[in-house]
Amino acid sequence: MHRLPTNVPGRRQFLARACATGLAALTGLDHLVARAEAPPEITRIRIVHVPAVCMAPQYLAEDLLRMEGFTEVDYLALGTRSGLSALADSRADVTMWPAAELIPHLDAGRPIVVLAGIHGGCWELFGNERVRSIRDLKGKTVSISYLGDGQHVLLSAMLSYVGMDPREVVWFDANASLRDAMTVFAEGKSDAFFGFPPQPQELRARKIGRVIVSTAEDKPWNQYFCCMFAANREFAERNPVATKRALRAILKATDICAAQPQRVARYLADHNYETRFDLSLDALKSVNFNFWRSANPEDTMRFYALRLHEVGMLKTTPQKLIAQGTDWRFLNELKRELKA
Repeated sequence: MHRLPTNVPGRRQFLARACATGLAALTGLDHLVARAEAPPEITRIRIVHVPAVCMAPQYLAEDLLRMEGFTEVDYLALGTRSGLSALADSRADVTMWPAAELIPHLDAGRPIVVLAGIHGGCWELFGNERVRSIRDLKGKTVSISYLGDGQHVLLSAMLSYVGMDPREVVWFDANASLRDAMTVFAEGKSDAFFGFPPQPQELRARKIGRVIVSTAEDKPWNQYFCCMFAANREFAERNPVATKRALRAILKATDICAAQPQRVARYLADHNYETRFDLSLDALKSVNFNFWRSANPEDTMRFYALRLHEVGMLKTTPQKLIAQGTDWRFLNELKRELKA
Protein backbone atom coordinates (compact mmCIF):
# COMPACT_ATOMS: atom_id res chain seq x y z
CA MET A 1 0.00 0.00 0.00
CA HIS A 2 1.57 3.20 -1.14
CA ARG A 3 -0.67 6.09 -0.10
CA LEU A 4 -2.36 7.16 3.07
CA PRO A 5 -6.13 7.62 3.05
CA THR A 6 -7.43 10.81 1.54
CA ASN A 7 -10.71 12.65 1.95
CA VAL A 8 -12.92 11.79 -1.00
CA PRO A 9 -15.34 14.64 -1.75
CA GLY A 10 -18.91 14.71 -2.90
CA ARG A 11 -20.68 11.84 -4.56
CA ARG A 12 -17.64 9.54 -4.43
CA GLN A 13 -17.41 9.92 -0.64
CA PHE A 14 -21.12 9.24 -0.29
CA LEU A 15 -20.87 6.09 -2.39
CA ALA A 16 -17.84 4.85 -0.47
CA ARG A 17 -19.62 5.28 2.84
CA ALA A 18 -22.77 3.69 1.46
CA CYS A 19 -20.65 0.74 0.36
CA ALA A 20 -19.39 0.12 3.90
CA THR A 21 -22.85 0.51 5.44
CA GLY A 22 -24.33 -1.71 2.74
CA LEU A 23 -21.75 -4.39 3.42
CA ALA A 24 -22.66 -4.33 7.09
CA ALA A 25 -26.32 -4.81 6.21
CA LEU A 26 -25.55 -7.62 3.78
CA THR A 27 -23.76 -9.59 6.49
CA GLY A 28 -26.38 -8.89 9.14
CA LEU A 29 -24.07 -6.58 11.07
CA ASP A 30 -26.48 -3.86 12.18
CA HIS A 31 -25.88 -1.55 15.13
CA LEU A 32 -29.06 -2.13 17.12
CA VAL A 33 -27.10 -3.73 19.95
CA ALA A 34 -24.75 -0.76 20.07
CA ARG A 35 -27.72 1.59 20.36
CA ALA A 36 -28.97 -0.28 23.41
CA GLU A 37 -25.68 0.10 25.29
CA ALA A 38 -24.25 3.03 27.15
CA PRO A 39 -22.52 5.49 24.81
CA PRO A 40 -18.72 5.46 24.62
CA GLU A 41 -16.96 7.47 27.31
CA ILE A 42 -15.19 9.44 24.58
CA THR A 43 -16.17 10.20 20.99
CA ARG A 44 -12.71 10.45 19.45
CA ILE A 45 -10.59 7.40 18.73
CA ARG A 46 -7.03 7.33 17.36
CA ILE A 47 -5.78 4.38 15.33
CA VAL A 48 -2.29 3.69 14.04
CA HIS A 49 -2.22 3.62 10.25
CA VAL A 50 -0.39 0.51 9.00
CA PRO A 51 0.25 0.18 5.23
CA ALA A 52 -0.93 -3.37 4.55
CA VAL A 53 -3.95 -4.90 2.79
CA CYS A 54 -4.37 -7.43 5.60
CA MET A 55 -5.22 -4.45 7.82
CA ALA A 56 -8.39 -3.92 5.76
CA PRO A 57 -10.70 -4.48 8.75
CA GLN A 58 -9.13 -1.48 10.45
CA TYR A 59 -9.81 0.76 7.45
CA LEU A 60 -13.27 -0.61 6.73
CA ALA A 61 -14.18 -0.10 10.39
CA GLU A 62 -14.20 3.68 10.03
CA ASP A 63 -17.90 3.82 9.19
CA LEU A 64 -18.73 1.13 11.73
CA LEU A 65 -16.88 3.07 14.42
CA ARG A 66 -19.07 6.07 13.65
CA MET A 67 -22.10 3.83 14.02
CA GLU A 68 -20.68 2.86 17.43
CA GLY A 69 -20.78 6.48 18.57
CA PHE A 70 -17.32 7.78 17.66
CA THR A 71 -17.68 11.13 15.91
CA GLU A 72 -13.94 11.49 15.25
CA VAL A 73 -11.96 8.56 13.82
CA ASP A 74 -8.32 9.50 13.31
CA TYR A 75 -5.88 7.30 11.40
CA LEU A 76 -2.40 8.34 12.47
CA ALA A 77 0.32 8.06 9.84
CA LEU A 78 2.95 6.81 12.25
CA GLY A 79 4.25 3.85 10.25
CA THR A 80 5.24 0.41 11.45
CA ARG A 81 8.40 1.43 13.28
CA SER A 82 6.83 3.88 15.73
CA GLY A 83 3.27 2.55 15.86
CA LEU A 84 3.58 0.50 19.05
CA SER A 85 5.58 3.24 20.75
CA ALA A 86 2.74 5.64 19.95
CA LEU A 87 0.26 3.17 21.44
CA ALA A 88 2.33 2.81 24.60
CA ASP A 89 2.85 6.58 24.89
CA SER A 90 -0.90 7.33 24.58
CA ARG A 91 -0.50 9.06 21.23
CA ALA A 92 -2.78 6.35 19.81
CA ASP A 93 -5.60 4.41 21.45
CA VAL A 94 -6.00 1.12 19.56
CA THR A 95 -4.63 -0.71 16.55
CA MET A 96 -4.33 -4.04 14.79
CA TRP A 97 -0.75 -5.32 14.90
CA PRO A 98 1.30 -8.46 14.10
CA ALA A 99 1.04 -10.88 17.02
CA ALA A 100 4.71 -11.78 17.31
CA GLU A 101 5.86 -8.17 17.24
CA LEU A 102 3.61 -7.28 20.18
CA ILE A 103 5.33 -9.80 22.45
CA PRO A 104 8.72 -8.07 22.93
CA HIS A 105 6.91 -4.83 23.80
CA LEU A 106 4.87 -6.63 26.46
CA ASP A 107 8.08 -8.24 27.69
CA ALA A 108 9.55 -4.75 28.11
CA GLY A 109 6.61 -3.78 30.32
CA ARG A 110 5.13 -1.24 27.95
CA PRO A 111 1.51 -0.25 28.79
CA ILE A 112 -0.13 -2.17 25.95
CA VAL A 113 -2.86 -4.76 26.34
CA VAL A 114 -3.81 -7.34 23.71
CA LEU A 115 -7.58 -7.74 23.44
CA ALA A 116 -8.26 -10.16 20.56
CA GLY A 117 -6.93 -12.11 17.65
CA ILE A 118 -8.21 -10.87 14.29
CA HIS A 119 -7.03 -13.07 11.43
CA GLY A 120 -4.43 -15.55 10.26
CA GLY A 121 -2.56 -16.35 7.09
CA CYS A 122 -1.02 -13.09 5.89
CA TRP A 123 2.74 -13.79 6.15
CA GLU A 124 4.74 -15.62 3.47
CA LEU A 125 8.45 -16.43 3.47
CA PHE A 126 10.12 -16.17 0.06
CA GLY A 127 13.51 -17.60 -0.80
CA ASN A 128 15.86 -17.68 -3.78
CA GLU A 129 17.26 -20.80 -5.45
CA ARG A 130 19.53 -21.45 -2.44
CA VAL A 131 16.67 -21.58 0.05
CA ARG A 132 14.09 -24.36 0.05
CA SER A 133 13.26 -24.61 3.76
CA ILE A 134 13.60 -22.61 6.97
CA ARG A 135 16.70 -24.61 7.91
CA ASP A 136 18.36 -23.50 4.66
CA LEU A 137 18.49 -19.98 6.10
CA LYS A 138 21.53 -20.89 8.19
CA GLY A 139 24.31 -18.55 7.11
CA LYS A 140 22.03 -16.88 4.56
CA THR A 141 20.94 -13.25 4.35
CA VAL A 142 17.35 -12.27 5.14
CA SER A 143 16.22 -8.73 4.34
CA ILE A 144 13.95 -7.13 6.95
CA SER A 145 12.64 -3.62 7.43
CA TYR A 146 14.49 -3.23 10.73
CA LEU A 147 15.60 -5.30 13.71
CA GLY A 148 12.63 -5.89 16.00
CA ASP A 149 9.91 -5.56 13.36
CA GLY A 150 7.26 -8.20 12.71
CA GLN A 151 9.36 -9.90 10.04
CA HIS A 152 12.36 -10.23 12.32
CA VAL A 153 10.45 -11.40 15.42
CA LEU A 154 8.13 -13.87 13.68
CA LEU A 155 10.90 -15.42 11.61
CA SER A 156 13.03 -15.69 14.77
CA ALA A 157 10.20 -17.69 16.35
CA MET A 158 10.07 -19.92 13.27
CA LEU A 159 13.81 -20.49 13.43
CA SER A 160 13.48 -21.44 17.09
CA TYR A 161 10.74 -23.93 16.23
CA VAL A 162 13.07 -25.83 13.88
CA GLY A 163 15.93 -25.77 16.36
CA MET A 164 17.90 -22.81 15.00
CA ASP A 165 19.24 -19.74 16.72
CA PRO A 166 18.27 -16.46 14.99
CA ARG A 167 21.93 -15.46 15.25
CA GLU A 168 22.69 -18.12 12.65
CA VAL A 169 21.01 -15.87 10.08
CA VAL A 170 22.49 -12.71 8.57
CA TRP A 171 19.86 -10.01 9.02
CA PHE A 172 19.94 -7.25 6.41
CA ASP A 173 18.48 -4.17 8.11
CA ALA A 174 17.05 -2.37 5.09
CA ASN A 175 16.05 0.70 7.07
CA ALA A 176 19.65 1.24 8.22
CA SER A 177 20.65 1.29 4.54
CA LEU A 178 17.69 3.47 3.54
CA ARG A 179 16.38 0.62 1.43
CA ASP A 180 13.12 -1.28 1.07
CA ALA A 181 13.43 -4.87 2.32
CA MET A 182 11.43 -6.41 -0.52
CA THR A 183 13.44 -4.49 -3.10
CA VAL A 184 16.66 -5.79 -1.56
CA PHE A 185 15.38 -9.35 -2.09
CA ALA A 186 14.05 -8.61 -5.58
CA GLU A 187 17.47 -7.26 -6.59
CA GLY A 188 19.15 -10.48 -5.43
CA LYS A 189 20.97 -8.86 -2.52
CA SER A 190 19.38 -11.15 0.07
CA ASP A 191 18.45 -14.82 0.05
CA ALA A 192 15.04 -14.52 1.67
CA PHE A 193 12.29 -12.08 2.53
CA PHE A 194 9.27 -12.38 4.84
CA GLY A 195 6.36 -10.38 3.47
CA PHE A 196 2.74 -9.47 4.21
CA PRO A 197 0.01 -8.37 1.76
CA PRO A 198 0.34 -7.07 -0.84
CA GLN A 199 4.08 -7.91 -0.93
CA PRO A 200 3.70 -11.69 -1.55
CA GLN A 201 1.14 -11.02 -4.26
CA GLU A 202 3.49 -8.54 -5.92
CA LEU A 203 6.45 -10.94 -5.81
CA ARG A 204 4.36 -13.70 -7.38
CA ALA A 205 3.13 -11.33 -10.09
CA ARG A 206 6.75 -10.43 -10.85
CA LYS A 207 7.81 -14.12 -10.66
CA ILE A 208 10.47 -13.38 -8.04
CA GLY A 209 11.56 -16.13 -5.65
CA ARG A 210 9.55 -19.07 -4.35
CA VAL A 211 7.31 -19.46 -1.32
CA ILE A 212 9.06 -21.37 1.47
CA VAL A 213 6.40 -20.96 4.16
CA SER A 214 2.81 -19.77 3.90
CA THR A 215 1.17 -18.99 7.22
CA ALA A 216 -2.18 -19.52 5.50
CA GLU A 217 -1.41 -23.09 4.48
CA ASP A 218 1.54 -24.57 6.38
CA LYS A 219 1.36 -26.10 9.85
CA PRO A 220 1.80 -25.16 12.59
CA TRP A 221 1.75 -21.53 11.45
CA ASN A 222 -1.77 -21.69 10.03
CA GLN A 223 -3.04 -22.53 13.53
CA TYR A 224 -2.06 -19.16 14.97
CA PHE A 225 -3.09 -15.55 14.51
CA CYS A 226 -1.02 -13.23 12.36
CA CYS A 227 -2.65 -10.04 13.61
CA MET A 228 -4.11 -9.07 16.97
CA PHE A 229 -6.05 -6.10 18.27
CA ALA A 230 -4.33 -4.10 21.02
CA ALA A 231 -5.00 -0.98 23.05
CA ASN A 232 -3.18 1.46 25.23
CA ARG A 233 -3.67 0.01 28.71
CA GLU A 234 -4.86 3.25 30.32
CA PHE A 235 -7.29 3.86 27.45
CA ALA A 236 -8.86 0.41 27.89
CA GLU A 237 -9.07 0.73 31.67
CA ARG A 238 -10.58 4.21 31.65
CA ASN A 239 -12.90 3.65 28.66
CA PRO A 240 -14.27 0.10 28.79
CA VAL A 241 -17.42 0.91 26.79
CA ALA A 242 -15.43 2.67 24.07
CA THR A 243 -12.93 -0.19 24.00
CA LYS A 244 -15.64 -2.79 23.55
CA ARG A 245 -17.35 -0.73 20.86
CA ALA A 246 -14.07 -0.25 18.99
CA LEU A 247 -13.34 -3.97 19.08
CA ARG A 248 -16.87 -4.76 17.92
CA ALA A 249 -16.43 -2.48 14.91
CA ILE A 250 -13.15 -4.23 14.03
CA LEU A 251 -14.68 -7.70 14.36
CA LYS A 252 -17.68 -6.72 12.24
CA ALA A 253 -15.36 -5.30 9.61
CA THR A 254 -13.36 -8.54 9.72
CA ASP A 255 -16.53 -10.49 9.00
CA ILE A 256 -17.23 -8.19 6.06
CA CYS A 257 -13.75 -8.90 4.68
CA ALA A 258 -14.48 -12.63 4.87
CA ALA A 259 -17.90 -12.35 3.24
CA GLN A 260 -17.28 -9.74 0.55
CA PRO A 261 -13.58 -9.57 -0.45
CA GLN A 262 -14.31 -8.12 -3.88
CA ARG A 263 -16.35 -5.24 -2.52
CA VAL A 264 -13.77 -4.63 0.20
CA ALA A 265 -11.02 -4.49 -2.43
CA ARG A 266 -13.08 -1.87 -4.26
CA TYR A 267 -13.53 0.07 -1.00
CA LEU A 268 -9.75 0.07 -0.46
CA ALA A 269 -9.21 1.30 -4.01
CA ASP A 270 -11.85 4.03 -3.73
CA HIS A 271 -10.19 5.30 -0.56
CA ASN A 272 -6.68 5.10 -2.02
CA TYR A 273 -5.59 2.58 0.61
CA GLU A 274 -4.50 0.18 -2.15
CA THR A 275 -5.23 1.18 -5.73
CA ARG A 276 -4.07 -2.11 -7.30
CA PHE A 277 -7.44 -3.85 -7.18
CA ASP A 278 -6.30 -7.28 -8.43
CA LEU A 279 -3.43 -7.55 -5.93
CA SER A 280 -5.68 -6.37 -3.15
CA LEU A 281 -8.40 -8.88 -4.01
CA ASP A 282 -5.88 -11.73 -4.21
CA ALA A 283 -4.53 -10.77 -0.79
CA LEU A 284 -7.96 -10.49 0.80
CA LYS A 285 -8.92 -13.94 -0.46
CA SER A 286 -5.75 -15.49 0.95
CA VAL A 287 -6.16 -14.20 4.52
CA ASN A 288 -8.32 -16.19 6.97
CA PHE A 289 -10.69 -13.50 8.21
CA ASN A 290 -12.97 -16.07 9.87
CA PHE A 291 -10.18 -17.11 12.22
CA TRP A 292 -11.25 -14.88 15.12
CA ARG A 293 -14.47 -16.87 15.46
CA SER A 294 -12.80 -20.24 16.07
CA ALA A 295 -9.21 -19.79 17.27
CA ASN A 296 -7.96 -18.99 20.78
CA PRO A 297 -5.74 -15.88 20.75
CA GLU A 298 -4.05 -16.94 23.98
CA ASP A 299 -2.68 -20.02 22.18
CA THR A 300 -0.96 -17.71 19.70
CA MET A 301 0.60 -15.56 22.41
CA ARG A 302 1.80 -18.61 24.31
CA PHE A 303 3.22 -20.37 21.24
CA TYR A 304 5.28 -17.42 20.02
CA ALA A 305 6.33 -16.38 23.52
CA LEU A 306 7.65 -19.89 24.15
CA ARG A 307 9.62 -19.87 20.90
CA LEU A 308 11.14 -16.45 21.62
CA HIS A 309 11.88 -17.40 25.23
CA GLU A 310 13.77 -20.47 24.02
CA VAL A 311 16.26 -18.35 22.07
CA GLY A 312 16.67 -15.72 24.76
CA MET A 313 14.65 -12.97 23.09
CA LEU A 314 12.25 -12.71 26.07
CA LYS A 315 12.98 -12.33 29.78
CA THR A 316 9.38 -12.72 30.95
CA THR A 317 7.90 -16.21 31.13
CA PRO A 318 5.04 -16.82 28.69
CA GLN A 319 2.63 -17.35 31.62
CA LYS A 320 3.49 -13.99 33.19
CA LEU A 321 3.45 -12.22 29.85
CA ILE A 322 -0.07 -13.48 29.10
CA ALA A 323 -1.29 -12.64 32.60
CA GLN A 324 0.02 -9.08 32.45
CA GLY A 325 -0.35 -8.25 28.78
CA THR A 326 -3.72 -9.64 27.66
CA ASP A 327 -7.38 -9.15 28.51
CA TRP A 328 -9.92 -11.35 26.71
CA ARG A 329 -13.06 -10.13 28.52
CA PHE A 330 -14.22 -7.83 25.73
CA LEU A 331 -13.63 -10.55 23.13
CA ASN A 332 -15.52 -13.17 25.12
CA GLU A 333 -18.49 -10.84 25.50
CA LEU A 334 -18.52 -10.04 21.80
CA LYS A 335 -18.17 -13.68 20.79
CA ARG A 336 -21.39 -14.41 22.66
CA GLU A 337 -23.07 -11.33 21.23
CA LEU A 338 -21.97 -11.99 17.63
CA LYS A 339 -22.55 -15.73 17.99
CA ALA A 340 -18.95 -16.71 17.23
